[in-house]
Amino acid sequence: MTKHHMTRERNPLVVSRVVGDVLDPFTTTVELRVYTDGRMVCNGCNFRPSQVVTQPRVEIGGEDFRSLYTLVMVDADAPSPSNPYLREYLHWLVTDIPGSTGAGFGKEIVSYESPQPSMGIHRLVLGLFRQPRRQTVNAPGRRQNFDTREFSRLYSLGSPVAAVYYNCQREGGTGGRRA
Repeated sequence: MTKHHMTRERNPLVVSRVVGDVLDPFTTTVELRVYTDGRMVCNGCNFRPSQVVTQPRVEIGGEDFRSLYTLVMVDADAPSPSNPYLREYLHWLVTDIPGSTGAGFGKEIVSYESPQPSMGIHRLVLGLFRQPRRQTVNAPGRRQNFDTREFSRLYSLGSPVAAVYYNCQREGGTGGRRA
């Protein structure tokens, strides 16, 4: 087994199948920091719906505020991980975010909708894409069955430059079954 292969296996976005179900394989080239309920979001951490009522604070690294970014937030497991026939459910879409700033400086195309999973543990994915230029992005007609890859192709965004995901289950939900 090569060293490269071992490294890829440990990537939480690969292990959790976020890469595969939502995103194509990519290399992180920009720092993406997401905070919700006063905590920094790290891959695989857990939040209850009451902790994600308000849109997260999103900070984007990079030196160049002339670079523009698009942030996509989707639920990979709607309505349930065992039958995700609404995958992906679009929770938030922001474009034209200048590098070294945050989502608040961008243009909100689809307003934030807080996750309300009713069954199972859902993966909420925030993907960041570098835009080739400032461009008009149309809001999709509906939130369900959004396709991040297709959206990226449509607007020539290429592969993600960063991503993070967290797990969310209903307030009373217990335990670990993801399926």
